[in-house]
Parts: sequence; structure tokens; C-alpha cells
Amino acid sequence: MVDVATRAGVSLKTVSRVVNNVPHVQPELVERVLAAVAELGFRRNPSASSLRSGQATATIGLLIEEIANPFYATIAGAAAEVARLHDTMLIIASSEEDPARERQLLQDMCARRVDGLIVVPAGDDHSFLRAEVELGTPMVFLDRPAGGLIADTVLLDNRGGARAGVRRLVDDGHRRIGVLLDSLNVYTMRERLDGAQDALAPAGVPYDTRLVRDGVRDPVDAARVVSEMLDRPDPPTAFFSLNNRITLGVIEELHRRGSDAALLGFDDFDVARLVPYPLTVIAYDTRELARAATELLFRRIGGDRSWPRTVVLPTELVARGASARRAGHAP
Repeated sequence: MVDVATRAGVSLKTVSRVVNNVPHVQPELVERVLAAVAELGFRRNPSASSLRSGQATATIGLLIEEIANPFYATIAGAAAEVARLHDTMLIIASSEEDPARERQLLQDMCARRVDGLIVVPAGDDHSFLRAEVELGTPMVFLDRPAGGLIADTVLLDNRGGARAGVRRLVDDGHRRIGVLLDSLNVYTMRERLDGAQDALAPAGVPYDTRLVRDGVRDPVDAARVVSEMLDRPDPPTAFFSLNNRITLGVIEELHRRGSDAALLGFDDFDVARLVPYPLTVIAYDTRELARAATELLFRRIGGDRSWPRTVVLPTELVARGASARRAGHAP
């Protein structure tokens, strides 16, 4: 603005009034300022202006785990739709499941003075955000709760969904159920495993830790673990995969070996209807998960100061693959 004022031969105050559309500036001065603006390529910085004035920046931040994962891509798309309805820009960053990176990204977003944050947690300690919350920055935690911080949270009924799914496997006569999960450090994995255990106990099925494998990070790991389990003298008659990436690896190995083991997977996915044998998925509305979190955030931005709440969205069991086609379900 100083350069524009010098080029136009006017005061800095006059430049400020022109670029901020303040009325009652002499037309001749307006023309000189606009000419200097065009010549120098000046662009008004709304973020800097809001920092100075304390006004809203019309931006919110979304921190997810992995941009390439379809689950998080859907989350980002639905959150962006809600933000657009509020004339707000969505800034997206990915923590890659790294707590240190998560902390740095959240601090960076706060430094940019976003109007609010939606966070899919990677770490288990978010007390470093307490000062920001106390200063009035709204935050909603999505899919997993915050650690060391009381905040709004939107979750799935992970435990209830897993309980219902494993109960169905037990009702179908399965007693040896292989369970594959990513990491017990992840809240959703712990909840889903607890739900599986909830279903076993009432049916008198013992919880066998030899049938539970963690550290299954991707489809390749999943296929290898399933192969090892099927080679046992008493292989599982069913498998429960605790996320869709694991499910893909299980499907690959079961198909390769021609196994008739039953399969239950947490998370629906696009090609589930094409699986050549029966499959049950624990499904939910991913877009509604994101919409609920984003709409809650905008209520907070709009002045809602009620006590932080936890919203839990339901899941359902859905037949996919050959079981859905035999039942005549729409693909």
C-alpha cells in the first residue's frame, strides 16, 4: 500500500479508503489509486486485514489422515460443500498419521487465524490446543475424540456396529473368527475390537488372541496374514477386517485360494458389490459424518456457546457381493 501511495501521489490513508471501498473519496484520487494498483499488481490481503481488525477470515481448517484415502476424500468433499454454503473457504491438510506433523499443522492453521477447525486426530494429546480454545477458536473432532481436551466430537458407533456384525457371524455358526486390524493405538480400532469381544462373550465363544492380528497396514499385509491363518491346522471359518483397506487384501487372498470363509468388513467401499462371493459390510454415511461435524462447527462460529457435545452416528449391516446379488439387492 505504501508503494501504491507513492506511485499515485496520495496518502496511505487514501489508498486504504479506496481499496476498502470506503465512500466519499474524490473520483480523481480513486482513478489515480486504481491506476497505480493495476500497474503494480497490488492485491488486497483479507487475512492480514482480519488479523489487524480481529474480524473473521472466512476460512476453516480440516486436518485429515491421508488425502489419497477415499474415506477422507469424501470427508473433505462434504465439508467443502457445507463451507461453501457459508461463503467460507476450506483449507485441507494431511497429518499422515504422524502426531508431530499433526501438531505442527494445527499450530500453523491457528497462526493463520482460521475461524474454526475440524480435526481427525492422529495423536492422543491435544492439550496444546487448549489456549486456542480458550481464545475462542471453535474445534470439532471427527471420527476420533481429542486427547486431553474437552471439545465437540462427531463419531461413528464403532463398537455397536462391530458387535452387530460379529453377532451375525456367531449366529451363522462361526466360532473361529480371524480379526485383522491396523493398530490398537487408533481409537476406532480399539472400539471395533471391543465390539467384537462384546458379541463373543454372550454366545460362549472364547476370545482367542491367536486369531487377532494387529499391525495390518495395507492390503498386502492383509493378504499375507490371511494366508498364514488359512495355513493353520484349525483355520478361521470367518474373517473380520476392521477397515476397508484391510478388507481388500482379505478379499484378494480368499479369492486366490478359493476359500469359502465368511467375510465381514468395517467400512463400505465402491467395488464391494462386485466381490464374487458373499460379503457383509458395516456401512455408514460418510458424507453425513462430515456434514454433521462441519455444521456443528459453523454453529459454534455463529455464537453457540453451549457445553461441548458428542454426536454418535449409526451404522448398519449391508449385504454386498454375491450375497447381495442373490438377494436381489440393487448394486
